[in-house]
Amino acid sequence: MSHIHTVQYYETDKMNVTHHSNYIRWMEEARVTFLSEIGWDFPKLEAMGIVSPVLNVTCNYRKSTTFSDKVTIHVSVERFMGVKLQLAYTMENEAGDIVCRATSVHAFLDASGRPVRMKQDYPGLYKALTELAGKAAEKQ
Repeated sequence: MSHIHTVQYYETDKMNVTHHSNYIRWMEEARVTFLSEIGWDFPKLEAMGIVSPVLNVTCNYRKSTTFSDKVTIHVSVERFMGVKLQLAYTMENEAGDIVCRATSVHAFLDASGRPVRMKQDYPGLYKALTELAGKAAEKQ
């Protein structure tokens, strides 16, 4: 799954280089798009009583981006551990150069903050994420 982000002027510094913190925001944009594309958008998850906070983020910056650059963010399920989901992101500029590789780990909790039993209570979502994690494992 992919998401395209155009670097905005306010995301850059005095040197016209994108501030590093914005890449994490783009990861969130891409995650929202990813969940929507697999049929589990945030309104649906929230209606089911599921919240998905961030537990961990890593970013390995490889090349700078600047104002008006288009960055394609490829998202894949790296691991799914029932209550935790690890996503991988590869961000590329228009020339196809990798500008950042990143991961994020998210939990699936109920509204009171307790982990949900994905397999038992949300088998459709569990199946979708398990299948995507299996495809990622096959590629390795």
